[in-house]
Amino acid sequence: MTQGAGQGPVVRTATLRDFRVPPYAQVPVQSQPCSEEYVLAHPEDSVPQPVSRLPGESAPQPAPADRSDDPDRADATDQADDPDRGDDPGQADDPDRPAPAAEAADGGPGTAPDRTGDSVLQAPQAPQAPRVHPGDAVPDDEPPEGYTPTQRDLPVVNRGDTVLAAAAPAQQPAPEGLGPLYVVGDVHGYLDELVAALAAQGLIDSEGHWSAGNTRLWFLGDFTDRGPDGIGVIDLVMRLSAEAAAAGGYCKALMGNHELLIIGARRFGDTPVNSGAGTATFQAAWLLNGGQKNDMDRLQDVHLQWMSRLDAVVEEDGHLLMHSDTTAYLDYGTTIEDVNDTVHEIINRNDADECWDLFRKFTKRFAFRDDNGPQAVRELLATYGGGRVVHGHSPIPYLLGEVGAEDADGEENSEPLVEGPHVYADGLAVAMDGGVTMAGRLLVAQLPLEA
Repeated sequence: MTQGAGQGPVVRTATLRDFRVPPYAQVPVQSQPCSEEYVLAHPEDSVPQPVSRLPGESAPQPAPADRSDDPDRADATDQADDPDRGDDPGQADDPDRPAPAAEAADGGPGTAPDRTGDSVLQAPQAPQAPRVHPGDAVPDDEPPEGYTPTQRDLPVVNRGDTVLAAAAPAQQPAPEGLGPLYVVGDVHGYLDELVAALAAQGLIDSEGHWSAGNTRLWFLGDFTDRGPDGIGVIDLVMRLSAEAAAAGGYCKALMGNHELLIIGARRFGDTPVNSGAGTATFQAAWLLNGGQKNDMDRLQDVHLQWMSRLDAVVEEDGHLLMHSDTTAYLDYGTTIEDVNDTVHEIINRNDADECWDLFRKFTKRFAFRDDNGPQAVRELLATYGGGRVVHGHSPIPYLLGEVGAEDADGEENSEPLVEGPHVYADGLAVAMDGGVTMAGRLLVAQLPLEA
């Protein structure tokens, strides 16, 4: 059965520069008492608000109740649960609540807020069920239904093809009042590895909630395909964006070629598109590049809308952040704003051929690895600003020629060694795809990197 066939056009919505809070993370807040007119019109919404008192402070004595009233009514009303709080232990904190003072003073990730003085009772945390999906590209035990293992689809390059350099350009300091800057490489559905990497950097706590205060976190794209839980990855990033904003930081993401691919597979399915090598379809390309049935079955409109609004390129503290190591971004505008607006317009026009051309250009790679690489990076920096490009997309083992290479004994290496981000092209480019899909590492790193 064709995935995505018969889908209607997606309604265009206003483009925002930041994440919208997902529906399940929105917490209604009533900070002021209801007016008398509103109470008369909506008696069901007139619920007493909890009153905060200092330790040792006694509650005021209530006025004598009218004998005609139910003597138990006042006690029952005072103890009623707030209907806006809900029972879900996983919903985000109130976004209007200021960040704790201790967290603001430390400014570092890993500082959990102290809530011992909160006057509002917290719902008990339900124990989390252990995850059951595999953590490897090919599960050790019985693979889940619909899991599609993929094979290598990138060319092997020699180590000498990459221009290495230790020199690093001067980086701009973080703007005053903002926390440290972190970036995350390609995730490709490896949710457990992502959670472990974020926790290791102190960005989330043991329950998977934001714990980094005003830290800034950027994902470089490619959340789905190849790995077992791409939709789970998207759900996590959407929730963290709401929690980080409430704590004074932010968690944002860029558009990768696999976001364009899964959007196209859902919208256009087997609709033929014009390609340089003949007729192609998004559906076939998605399956060929690691598309997982489990992701497509769970893909909802909220995921599609969120991915469709992602920017393609941004500049942070002198770092030009983008997904792909290509100069194709220059085809879409001479400023960062122009590029992002053009990409959003193409996606919202819902034209299969245009979306295919955009996807193919975002799939290009290796523009910075050879002798002409430094000049290609300088062209991007001169056009869009910044002193260094930070990208994902091309796995570091391929940039280093370590996949398929032979060791000293003449045997082929099976697991590439990735120690961290790869700085190359005269120190002007940083690669962040650690090759998690090929037994490498899922990278999370703080910028700027040490030279």
